[in-house]
Amino acid sequence: MADRTAGERVRRAVLGDEHVDRAAARTTPFTADFQDFITGYAWGEIWTRPGLDRRTRSCVTLAILTAFNYEDELAMHVRAALRNGLTPEEIKEVLLQTAVYAGVPAANRAFAIAQHVLDGATT
Repeated sequence: MADRTAGERVRRAVLGDEHVDRAAARTTPFTADFQDFITGYAWGEIWTRPGLDRRTRSCVTLAILTAFNYEDELAMHVRAALRNGLTPEEIKEVLLQTAVYAGVPAANRAFAIAQHVLDGATT
């Protein structure tokens, strides 16, 4: 059973209140079920599991988003990785590792996206 309350808490901790509030504000009757689904299952059931800590989950998420070229989600999860305690150096290492197994073009674009996020995070 999806735990929407835990999911909301973790989603806010990982992505930040601003992001979650924007997503909630954009929710329509058409997208409401999807928002409930990702909050309850992705955030409430998977991100709350004890088997991996949030730092490790962020590493896995960055690698997968890079491998599948999910650029819109990648910037959000670079910010989340920083919030979860990853350093820019660790993010770089995840992207380098991903380049070997998912391809240089995907990692090249991921580095550009991550650099843009990191530039904004340091100013």
